[in-house]
Amino acid sequence: MDSSIDEAAAQPGDAVRTPPATPPRTPEPAMPAATEPVGEAAPQTAPVPPPAGAGEERSAIAPTSLSPSRASDFMQCPLLYRFRVIDRLPEKPSEAATRGTLVHAVLERLFDAPAGERTAPRAKALIPGQWDRLRESRPEVTELFADDPEGERLAGWLAEAERLVERWFTLEDPTRLEPAERELFVEAELESGLRLRGIIDRVDVAPTGEVRIVDYKTGKAPRPEYAEGALFQMKFYALVVWRLKRVVPRRLQLVYLGSGDVLTYDPVLADLERVERKLHALWEAIKQATQSGNWRPRPTKLCGWCDHQAHCPEFGGTPPPYPLPVTAPGPGTV
Repeated sequence: MDSSIDEAAAQPGDAVRTPPATPPRTPEPAMPAATEPVGEAAPQTAPVPPPAGAGEERSAIAPTSLSPSRASDFMQCPLLYRFRVIDRLPEKPSEAATRGTLVHAVLERLFDAPAGERTAPRAKALIPGQWDRLRESRPEVTELFADDPEGERLAGWLAEAERLVERWFTLEDPTRLEPAERELFVEAELESGLRLRGIIDRVDVAPTGEVRIVDYKTGKAPRPEYAEGALFQMKFYALVVWRLKRVVPRRLQLVYLGSGDVLTYDPVLADLERVERKLHALWEAIKQATQSGNWRPRPTKLCGWCDHQAHCPEFGGTPPPYPLPVTAPGPGTV
């Protein structure tokens, strides 16, 4: 693993911001191979009205697994979880989330090049091609610039993507990295039957077998008092890796391209056991809400960015008819 792990001098369980890492090259995969893609709805970053055609038919299904994004949705607002997972209401793409998808694709593809050719100019040169591929795979993103006939907003948006990619080179040195995995789909079933799944941006494995999980963020790093929320996703991934490989990752690393920060955390087994207990409790609450149909909104300042205000009682809206069977509570059930 990289030398910054030892130099950071962090005790296990401490989240710290570290200087730019310059890790030696790591060997090829010691992780399970990806098996299938998983769809993750990106959070919206600006309030938008419900899209036209929002009433199109979509078959509702009861939740069968949990990802970091959907777990965060339920903790943020149970009704948002219902809208995304059960009702599967459509959401318009946002500029920020789409730019994040684009930057992730560029950083992933850069490692296709030989180590010595992984330069900032080469990375920025990948942006137009990856933008074309993104538009082909997700035609809806073209709506973002439908009112930009001269292409001025698009040019500024792409320039910001370039700045984010360029900043990454001040935080990590890709010429000294050989990721074991990129965009790795992982899935594990706990003893309770709960299935956990997600996609890890990058996995580094040292010659000694130590594992580092890396996630890129195109936003800014949270204030220290909010670091725990940011690390929830990483601990989720660490739990899945532990359940799959019986290896506790040595380091969890969040790379914030928006602010130029690197947040690291060295987990211990007790951390992962706590996360597992929390996820079981969340899953029980999700199952109860699924059976009862009782999905309550939880108003916060994030409501201003929600795509579903027209369906939310907090904004005078009405949720769609509940599409799943409702189970009456048993005797003594509140």
